[in-house]
Amino acid sequence: MITPELPPTLAAPPPDIASPPTVDTLPSRADLRWRSISWALTAGIAAGLIGLPFGLDLAVRSTGCGLFYGLLAFHLERVDPEDSHLQAGLVGAICGVRSLGMALPSPLNGVDALASLVQDLLLAWLPLIGSALLLHGTQRMLSASRP
Repeated sequence: MITPELPPTLAAPPPDIASPPTVDTLPSRADLRWRSISWALTAGIAAGLIGLPFGLDLAVRSTGCGLFYGLLAFHLERVDPEDSHLQAGLVGAICGVRSLGMALPSPLNGVDALASLVQDLLLAWLPLIGSALLLHGTQRMLSASRP
């Protein structure tokens, strides 16, 4: 005779999990610190190199924002790696922070001023967006190559 199984409850662990992670399997604080620094440096250097053709001033500002983005992206990835909306929101927030430091023309001065505003914002945001794409693409590629 087949015995019926009770339905799983929210309190019961899923059957495929043998045991919770132990202290030995969790990364150390020093390892997490180095990974955080490497994410920040990767994002900062990538943003700086992408912004370099647009001028040294833009490259330096993009590097700073890229460093800040890399630190935040690493910790967001640790908290919720599957939430792409939060990751995209973080890119938008860092682009907004980057825009706060810019002297932008008023869009009310005509079509030329509006075109100049759009051009300035795109030139400021492209290195950060490219850096984010490069960082997450590299991270996905490296995590897919692991067994």
